[in-house]
Amino acid sequence: MPAPRTVLLTGAAGGMGTLMRGLLPAYGYELRLFDATPIEGEPDAITADLADKEALREAVRGVDAVIHLAGISLEASFEKILRSNIEGTYNLYEAAREEGVGRIVFASSNHAVGFTPVPAEGAPVVPVGTPHRPDTFYGLSKAFGEDLAQLYWDLHGVETVSVRIGSCFMEPSSVRMLSVWLSPGDGARLLHAALTAENVGHTVVYGSSANTRLWWDLTSARAIGYEPQDDSEQYAEKLIADQGELDPANPDHANLGGHFCTNPPLWPY
Repeated sequence: MPAPRTVLLTGAAGGMGTLMRGLLPAYGYELRLFDATPIEGEPDAITADLADKEALREAVRGVDAVIHLAGISLEASFEKILRSNIEGTYNLYEAAREEGVGRIVFASSNHAVGFTPVPAEGAPVVPVGTPHRPDTFYGLSKAFGEDLAQLYWDLHGVETVSVRIGSCFMEPSSVRMLSVWLSPGDGARLLHAALTAENVGHTVVYGSSANTRLWWDLTSARAIGYEPQDDSEQYAEKLIADQGELDPANPDHANLGGHFCTNPPLWPY
C-alpha cells in the first residue's frame, strides 16, 4: 500500500501520542492532530471530544488514514469508559466510513487479554488468536474495539490493524515491563508498518519490542512489515536489583494484565 500522506492522530496530547508526534513525520506523514486537551505549540490541532460527531467528521475529512490513540487509558467507571472508549470509538469508525477513509490503526491493549496466564519459562509465547479475556472495563473496551474493527471490515470494507500495545515509554520502569515494553522507536516502526501494509483486512498484532523476555507472539506484526530493533534487556539488571524477579506465585504476576487483574488502577469516579 502506498504510504498515506495525511494521517489523523487522535489522542495526540497523550503519552504515546506525544511520542508519535515527534517520530512519525520522519516517515513522510503529515499529521492532523486531534485531542480533547489543547496541545501547546500546535495551533492547528483540533480540540474536540470523541462525542462530538461533527468535529470527528471534519477531522477525518480528506485524510488517508487514522491512528486512533484517543480515549481513557486506565481503568475508570463503566459510564466513563462507555462514553469515551466504546461510544467514542464507534463515532470515529462511523466518521471514517462516512468520509471514505479506508485504513485505521486502532490502539488496542494487552488488557484485552489480561486474564491470560503469563507463559511459563520455556513455554510457547501467547498467540495473537488467544480469546479475549479483558481484565477491566478498560480492557473490555479494547476487546470491543477489536470486534468493532472486524465488523467494519466485514460490513463496510474499512481496514484496521488493531495493535495490542504493551507499555510504550522511553524505558521500562518495572520488571513486568521487561516483557511488554514497546520502545518509542519501535512504536513508530510498528505504526508505519500498520499504515502501509497491503491487504490487512482486520489484523490483530501485539505491540512490543523484540524483548528477550517477550510474552507474546510477534508473528502477525512481522507479517505486516514490522521489524523491531530494540530490546528491554539492557534495563533488566537494574530493575531486578531494585524490584526482584517476577514471582509466579504472586497474583499480580500471574496474568498478562499484571495488577490490573487483582487491583485495577481506578480513576476517581
